[in-house]
Amino acid sequence: MNRQKTLELQDGAVLAFDEYGDPTGAPVMFCHGWPSSCTMAQLADEPARGLGVRIISPDRPGISGSTMQRDRKLSDWPGFLQELVNHLEISEFRMLAISGGAPYAYAAAVAMPDRVRAIAIVGGVIPFAELKDFRGLLPLYRWMLTFYRTRPQLLRRSFQLARPFLSFRAPVRLRPLLLKMLLLRPCDAASLRDNAAFEAIFESQRRAWRGSAEGVMDDARIYAHPWGFAVEDVRVPVRLWHGKQDRAFAVCLAEEIANRLPNCKARFIENEGHYSLPIRHIREILQDLMSV
Repeated sequence: MNRQKTLELQDGAVLAFDEYGDPTGAPVMFCHGWPSSCTMAQLADEPARGLGVRIISPDRPGISGSTMQRDRKLSDWPGFLQELVNHLEISEFRMLAISGGAPYAYAAAVAMPDRVRAIAIVGGVIPFAELKDFRGLLPLYRWMLTFYRTRPQLLRRSFQLARPFLSFRAPVRLRPLLLKMLLLRPCDAASLRDNAAFEAIFESQRRAWRGSAEGVMDDARIYAHPWGFAVEDVRVPVRLWHGKQDRAFAVCLAEEIANRLPNCKARFIENEGHYSLPIRHIREILQDLMSV
């Protein structure tokens, strides 16, 4: 793992980031999922080296090494990202977003169409605020959205109570039990039996929780609010990947988003779920992104 780097932003806040892949390669900004952190980009490290891709993966505000930004909105993210790419002297770049990272990639594409060449969305979250009902979402997300709207303080307290358990690193021998408790799709459970993949997914989650429950909660809050732009405003090329066995966001929801994007090539993959898709197809996803 690369040693984490930090950038002091103009407002004095700190943005932490890691780099993976080829340090001299073509730049790709990585948008981690939720709850997660920048080390999730380890998934792309080996294929990025082989493809000559430089992965730059920042922690969002309030996550692990990045300073909390109270009451931030999704529309604030492109400004943070612009400071980072300016600091790294990167003029143009592509973006790779997994799950909860999707709105951040879309927001950057809308705000910086002259710098974002293309984005890849893998198992991406959809605009919750536009949903008439929560069918098609993971039951946990339905519960969280309902409590956020009706009993936000109880939800916040639940996050605080969960933090000691979710920041704990379970012994390797207990991993099969953990995977069984999560009630995953068979394809997801099978892909997470790979030790490297398990660490990339779950260590990045533990790292977020170890930072603070408040940071994880604040990051979650963004999804419950309107994005501040329409999906139709994303004009850069989009490569949308979604597993047909995805439990987090049903494939029908991803199909609706793909139909609304003006410049989108979508791939709906048989026998892949929310975790197995990026784990098993990351090289193909990266290679396709770099061809745009």
